[in-house]
Amino acid sequence: MSSKKNENPLLAQLQNARLSRRQFLINTIAAGLAVGGMKVLAPVSGLGSIAYAQEERPLTPTFYEWIISIHPLIKTEVDAKFPGGVNSQIAPVEGFDVARFVAEAKMGQSTWDVYVGMTPFVEMAGLVKAGVIEPWDPYIPKEVLDDMIPSIREECTVDGKLYSWPFLIDVIVQAWNSAITTKAGIEDKAPANWDEYLANAKQVVDSGAAPYGCTFDAHGWRSLAPITHSISTNCYYLLEGDPSGVPLYDFTSEPALQALEIMKRMLELSSANALQPGTTDGGVNLTPDEVAFGAQRVAYYVKYQNAPLRYARKWPDPSALRLAALPSGGEGATVFWTTGACLFKYGKNKEKAAEYMKALTYNMAIWKDSISGDPSGHQPGQLPPFQSIWDQMKAENPEWLQANPWAFLVLDQLKVAKAIPNHKYGLQQFIIGQPYWEKYFLGEEPDPKKAMQEAKDAVVAEMKKVGDL
Repeated sequence: MSSKKNENPLLAQLQNARLSRRQFLINTIAAGLAVGGMKVLAPVSGLGSIAYAQEERPLTPTFYEWIISIHPLIKTEVDAKFPGGVNSQIAPVEGFDVARFVAEAKMGQSTWDVYVGMTPFVEMAGLVKAGVIEPWDPYIPKEVLDDMIPSIREECTVDGKLYSWPFLIDVIVQAWNSAITTKAGIEDKAPANWDEYLANAKQVVDSGAAPYGCTFDAHGWRSLAPITHSISTNCYYLLEGDPSGVPLYDFTSEPALQALEIMKRMLELSSANALQPGTTDGGVNLTPDEVAFGAQRVAYYVKYQNAPLRYARKWPDPSALRLAALPSGGEGATVFWTTGACLFKYGKNKEKAAEYMKALTYNMAIWKDSISGDPSGHQPGQLPPFQSIWDQMKAENPEWLQANPWAFLVLDQLKVAKAIPNHKYGLQQFIIGQPYWEKYFLGEEPDPKKAMQEAKDAVVAEMKKVGDL
């Protein structure tokens, strides 16, 4: 048998009547697709068994798997009680891969009505440009729109229209294990600046209180960008010829170079595998930093607040966890983002989708569970994006909130935090650039400016390659 028969397995399935023509076309589109510079990270599967959208179908939201995993009350408190029923599904988006959504939109259809899992700087601009999603404005109640914390509403908006209904807030902060720092003879207070942070981390290692002094998530939007913001948020630039008019991260800016140097010094006090990808979700999650912090092998930690909260619950004494603003490098800012919902252009049930999102995002049981957790060690650690919810919690001041004052401390960071701009390459610029700036960490490139210039050039080259510039 000639090997050529296996060169196109999709075509073979079509010819053997194992795929319909529509399914063949969708799979073919998805297999070669890139959105916002984002490559397909995993094959699109399961199309042959999908029941496509019908006018009379029930509301069909789809969720990024981790949201359902760490927020189980969505199923019991919202889905189970929603009038008319809900057919919630898990989205095929491992590693932020939205190729399936785009492929269906090219066919003028959508299996789902709403996707809960979109982060504005990650994929929103790409989905808007590809015609996959439409604004919430005709469907979202005005009182909900006006209730959004202003910086979050701005983050979720493109050209004056709301494309993301925000659900979960995350802010990059510093955390530390006070049991380790106390053992190292360090006063139990947040390091005020990066020099103090690094000195404390070195003292942890030198004292033998823990194997590692500090750690961070190697993905640039979780470390390089927020550390840069702590120095200055004036670290973005408009690329000449870029039709989007939205700024990109400037790898060669002085704040970015300072942040790179801080990360290099942190790496010297971190575990040897700190730069390796995670073991789940296409390398994005269950990263080495989470493992080290959960195992109490490191004292200081930079990441969004929900990571140290979730992993500290595994400690013998979770009360040893401390959270604070990032150490200041000058400006004292940080990065925040929301994870929310987008409305599929070719979905159905759009008014009902808005009703569902309101029920989901205003459910106080979900917020109590997220902030306080339960005795089993479950604590999602994410925060609500609506001012009235915070006003209600503050007025009622329940015991579960009093026991978790970190919630208001993290919320307070929104006053100084800046979202990564919603460029089509908002996320992908960091994925493209990472191998180049890591050359400096690994000693392969001794000049940090040259390493960062290569990162910047690589982003521009990718944009030209795919026709975005």
